[in-house]
Amino acid sequence: MLDTFFKISQRGSSVAQEVRGGVVTFFTMAYIVALNPLIIGLAKDGDGKYIGGGDAPNLALIAAATALVAGVLSILMGVIANFPLALATGLGLNTFVAVAIASQMTWKDAMGLVVLEGIIITVLVLTGFRTAVFRAVPTPLKIAISVGIGLFIALIGLVDSGFVRRTSAGPVPVTLGDGGELVGWPVVVFAFGLFLTVGLMVRKVKAALLLGIIISTILAVAIESAFKIGPNFDGTNVNPKGWGLNVPAVPSDIVAAPDFSLIGQFSLFGSFERVPLITALLLVFTLLLADFFDTMGTMTAIGQEAGLNDREGTPPNANRILLVDSLAAVAGGASSVSSNTSYIESASGVGEGARTGLASVVTGLLFLLTTFLSPIVKIIPYEAAVPALIIVGFLMMTQIKSIDWEDYAIGIPAFLTIILMPFTYNISVGIGAGFVSYVVIRVFQGKAKEIHPLLLLVAGLFMIYFLNDPITTWIG
Repeated sequence: MLDTFFKISQRGSSVAQEVRGGVVTFFTMAYIVALNPLIIGLAKDGDGKYIGGGDAPNLALIAAATALVAGVLSILMGVIANFPLALATGLGLNTFVAVAIASQMTWKDAMGLVVLEGIIITVLVLTGFRTAVFRAVPTPLKIAISVGIGLFIALIGLVDSGFVRRTSAGPVPVTLGDGGELVGWPVVVFAFGLFLTVGLMVRKVKAALLLGIIISTILAVAIESAFKIGPNFDGTNVNPKGWGLNVPAVPSDIVAAPDFSLIGQFSLFGSFERVPLITALLLVFTLLLADFFDTMGTMTAIGQEAGLNDREGTPPNANRILLVDSLAAVAGGASSVSSNTSYIESASGVGEGARTGLASVVTGLLFLLTTFLSPIVKIIPYEAAVPALIIVGFLMMTQIKSIDWEDYAIGIPAFLTIILMPFTYNISVGIGAGFVSYVVIRVFQGKAKEIHPLLLLVAGLFMIYFLNDPITTWIG
């Protein structure tokens, strides 16, 4: 029954592969259950209140809702779209909601804008507009998006592991380790996990990524038990030799009852009473544009890596994938955890062999279990999970050979797409730069008629996105 419904054999996979892939995807993105509460749970709204309307943060409420929504949506993606893509609260979007939106209104109003954006993007999917835009993108640019995302997730892995860190001053934004030196046992765990995973892969050991995560976690627990390293930031003090997010210690409590009282705490149009109409519309537009194209890039990259895309670079059931992703924005806002979106970390599961929606179902079920078993998830540190992202980034990078670099009209937009994703830490920026440069070059070549009208429209919207601040200043 599973094989027939999910087309497992047809896609050259097996139930065991799908389960392994789903587990690996979960491990590489489970950090969001701990990280999302730290991003939106510690920020105050325009009235000086925390999420839920309290005078003190309640991170457990946000963690439970984050895991619940991620679990339900990932299962829906697997069942409805049959695609190995998991969803959870969007990083970047949650920061934008906390810093740029909630600071101007109440949390309920801010989440209402997220729901409104989700409704709009869902309508765009149901009318076929979102899928039509995706099909209007030239195939080489779709490949460039996939390659750029590969570099992006590799950089995420390097930063999260502490191997690469941001610098506080100087002309270079990032550097090796702490001040140009690798420090602390966590980096050793990362290096061990990376070389172990590479070794298992070249020996063609099945479940190489999963085994790498498990063995590295065991090593991390042993090291923490022996040396009592602690986190790199405890809310007050910075410890450059500490663990990234989760401290790998076996918890005393394994089961914790979840509280889902945040669900439904949103006001759909309350924001329009707190800020000017044009401000509210620009906030929705910014959310919409980021959500619209992040998923397009992500599903292209996942489909390409899994070998599921057609000749035009379109994955199977593209409209269903986009529909579930659009509903995810609505669900995230309605649950007070910010917009949910498709996760590029799903590529780690694909690297483990996932090819169908069964892997997403497995990931979703693990997220649902996390609502009760969140202490277990906290055992796995960044440093043990992110080597999988480095490996997958390499695998996605290999697609670069399919781009015709001799044709500048394709090569330059592809180049900008690839480099700006990791350099700006933003998928949408890379996609936008590629679209705009492609249109500009075609116009200079006198080949404007070759540009698909929808691509021309989207490039114009991206120009508005890039010039958002001057436009806002001009409008006043």
